[in-house]
Amino acid sequence: MNERADIGNSSQPQLLRLKYKVRVAAAKDEAAAIRSFVLVHPAGHELPPFAAGAHIDVHLDDHIVRQYSLSSSPNERARYRIAVLLEPNGRGGSVAMHKIQEGDFIEISGPRNHFALAGSETSLHMMLAGGIGVTPMMSMVPELEAKGADYVLHYCTRTPENTAFLKDLGPGVEAKKVRLHHDNGDPSQGLDIKALVAAYVPGMHIYFCGPPGFMAAIKENLGAWPPHAVHFEHFSAPESDTVHENHPFKIAIRKTGEVLDVSASESIVDVLRARGYSIETDCREGFCGTCITRYVEGVPEHRDCVLSAEERKKYLMICCARAESPSLTLDL
Repeated sequence: MNERADIGNSSQPQLLRLKYKVRVAAAKDEAAAIRSFVLVHPAGHELPPFAAGAHIDVHLDDHIVRQYSLSSSPNERARYRIAVLLEPNGRGGSVAMHKIQEGDFIEISGPRNHFALAGSETSLHMMLAGGIGVTPMMSMVPELEAKGADYVLHYCTRTPENTAFLKDLGPGVEAKKVRLHHDNGDPSQGLDIKALVAAYVPGMHIYFCGPPGFMAAIKENLGAWPPHAVHFEHFSAPESDTVHENHPFKIAIRKTGEVLDVSASESIVDVLRARGYSIETDCREGFCGTCITRYVEGVPEHRDCVLSAEERKKYLMICCARAESPSLTLDL
């Protein structure tokens, strides 16, 4: 249900992309456990352009690559800003990021965008952010302001102390375009999501990002919304009660005709890498969009939370997808 501008130009997974060094020009605490980092080119050059909703990959070492949404304005070519929530029991990326200091150099690649804004036909952009999920919205607000587009941002946090970018959002709060909601740990005291999204009006688009429970609560109440008007981005794999059983299948490489076996214990990525393909992945759980790949024959078993129903007719995510048919032909 997430509409993306870059899918139509992708016929293969993201092969290992160019990495480049940037300098950390500033690092500061934005809220409890949330730290922001301003990144600049070491020689003062402009950084590659991006559109609102984009993210970059931060390469912390050869084994830890993490994706962080750009929270700076797309009009600011001299810097990128990202923000990271410290998760002591996470996969290690946020702990490493919180150790980075002003003046350090880090490697990044990107930007890429799986969370782009809809076009000028939109009558209202309604954004819902939960906690650190506000970061991509921080780049959307200035882009929408520059376009004179109508928008509202509902920003949900536990307390004001957990609320990042308050100074930046101040003008929007005063203009009632940004609305802050604090539940103090009790979701029933926060934003009434069900009431907010109950009525769909043609021309509206909704964007949401945040923790799994927040995402699930919104999705459960979007029955009236058409898929093209719904945009979301996950920071982690959503919880699921579905139990998948893996079966072996074959993959064929369209350009070479090579046919490879994928065992029940392997992923498509595992098999391709074993044959020498340098394929970039990050989450390996179907939520980051890094390994989106076109297929031309066969019936995939999709296990991602990124691709829309329409996109699944042409694409799959090879980190987690398998095959319902005996084989799949990949456009590689």
